[in-house]
Amino acid sequence: MAVTCFDVNSQSGLKKLDEYLLTRSYITGYQASKDDITVHAALSKAPSSEYVNVSRWYNHIEALLRISGVSGEGCGVTIEGSAPAYAVATPPAADSKASSYASAADDDDDDDVDLFGEETEEEKKAAEERAAAVKASGKKKESGKSSVLMDVKPWDDETDMKKLEEAVRSVQMEGLFWGASKLVPVGYGIKKLQIMLTIVDDLVSVDNMIEDYLTAEPVNEYVQSCDIVAFNKICKFHRHAVSCF
Repeated sequence: MAVTCFDVNSQSGLKKLDEYLLTRSYITGYQASKDDITVHAALSKAPSSEYVNVSRWYNHIEALLRISGVSGEGCGVTIEGSAPAYAVATPPAADSKASSYASAADDDDDDDVDLFGEETEEEKKAAEERAAAVKASGKKKESGKSSVLMDVKPWDDETDMKKLEEAVRSVQMEGLFWGASKLVPVGYGIKKLQIMLTIVDDLVSVDNMIEDYLTAEPVNEYVQSCDIVAFNKICKFHRHAVSCF
């Protein structure tokens, strides 16, 4: 089901996008996708820190694009009120041309979700019923996950960065999943390791992992310090549960 965003470069559009991202880590789904790239590209510049949720999302997508890229397909998003180059919904059909895609989009207007439209009475009632059902059930919520971007700094320019990364990745525990990494120049011939990881919130504490493993023996033979660059919750997304504004 496609999502429509209106004029994300205006104050009103950014405000609505900020409200939308209040309970979401990504534009659609529970992982970064082409939908995030479409909205990211539609923004003419980095959003003001006034829009806390948009800024958090924007910086996270920026980091992913620098490190590992984005491969998720997404559900489709259309940008209204921006330059024509950004008005193409994603993901596009592999064998479609722009004209045929536009025609197909017109046929699917009834299936689109207006991100900034008014919430209907039926949707409000459905949301209230879901909230009441969750509260009444008293069941424990499923543990969430978080995506973390971390800088790992060596002692000096003579530190073997290959062995440093091997030492970092040797830290294994339930709920910890190491991701993509790269070396980033710091200065004076020194490079730092920038690495992505995903954690299960109830099982892994990043602060404890840094203190007890990454800066403790034997890993601290190579690692001088660790810094958390970005920390984002990964929210699950169900298409049928999308509500309009």
